[in-house]
Amino acid sequence: IKVKALPEGIETNPNIPHMTFVNTVDGFAWLTLYLETVVSALAWKPSTAATIAKLYRRQAEEWVSKTDPSNMWLVDFMCHDFSARGLDPMSQYLIGLGHATSFKGSDTLPVIPAARYFYGVREDEMPIFSVNASEHSVSTTKIFTVGESQMIADWLKIFPKGILSIVADTFDLWKLITEYLPANKKAIMSRDGKLVIRPNSGDPVDIICGDNYWRDSVQTLGKEVLNKPEAKGVIELLWDIFGGTINEQGYKVLDPHIGAIYGDSITPERQLQIYERLAAKGFAATNIVLGIGSYTYQYNTRDTLGFAAKGAWFEVQNEKCGHIVNNHKGDCICKKSYNIYKDPVTDDGTKKSLKGLLQVLGDRNMKNITVHTEQDWEQESKGLLQLIYEDGKFYNQTTLEEIRKRLK
Repeated sequence: IKVKALPEGIETNPNIPHMTFVNTVDGFAWLTLYLETVVSALAWKPSTAATIAKLYRRQAEEWVSKTDPSNMWLVDFMCHDFSARGLDPMSQYLIGLGHATSFKGSDTLPVIPAARYFYGVREDEMPIFSVNASEHSVSTTKIFTVGESQMIADWLKIFPKGILSIVADTFDLWKLITEYLPANKKAIMSRDGKLVIRPNSGDPVDIICGDNYWRDSVQTLGKEVLNKPEAKGVIELLWDIFGGTINEQGYKVLDPHIGAIYGDSITPERQLQIYERLAAKGFAATNIVLGIGSYTYQYNTRDTLGFAAKGAWFEVQNEKCGHIVNNHKGDCICKKSYNIYKDPVTDDGTKKSLKGLLQVLGDRNMKNITVHTEQDWEQESKGLLQLIYEDGKFYNQTTLEEIRKRLK
């Protein structure tokens, strides 16, 4: 088998071939179709995840550039991969690698050996990063022994430096923020690091930015509803307690000792709503880290972004001819090729497949990618598809760092 593919990290539309398979030994034409099932089942996952991750990154970059451009470096960590618990083991590293092309924050541990094996990350390098963080079994164990406020106090002592993330919605998020955090404010503000609060239940937009229901109820319920924790949301409440700075763009940035992350039911649409509503309240997008989980990465299929594998070309030997060379100049044709495709009359055109050998072209910056169908081998060889595998050997390997640089 010979496999050719586009250089990794190039953005195309669904009608552009990303890879082609050709059998290299006569009599093994069946092998390409045998592999079609494997490719259809697995190859769409990392590319789909990488495409969605790129959308998350674009939106993060857009709103950081508007609200806090001096901290653009934070974008690498503003969307953290929380998807592992909702994925099967193989999808963990496939999808985790896709996410890692745009972000460096991840709790999907199989990405580490996978990035080293497939994408050239050295043993002394880390492809992804995370922080000290609690989760519900740890929090509830502590809460039922010493109480939630003391839990925070104890952990601040155990982890005196660096980022410490604590799950905050075990029982009452608003009580934890408005009572337990002020009780530990001195320890938080004197600590050499950031305490990150992690709410994880409810509508993430309302929890982070404040519930507009309460703001819209001022006329009927009175102005006191504006002081309800639900009306303010996590970021405004943290600002009220710990303060921060107002940057050159006029947006509020929380004190570096405190922060927030939300990792439940995040989608690109909700990400955009969160940034827009925070900005409307005068807060920079860098005040929140979003945990991107299986709610984003599991609810997809190979049809989500139009991924399919189809036969496009085949060649047959003339059994009556004794010649086996392709350039025989006699009257007979030793081999004959056929361009094949599907175009169902009952379909809207979505399932129409590409026809024949394919030449993929693009400009110098790998933009404006186009495809020409029904090509000959010479034309095909002049396209962007490059050899990555042939008869047991890999070629033109791409590193994770190269992909990240290309995407940026």
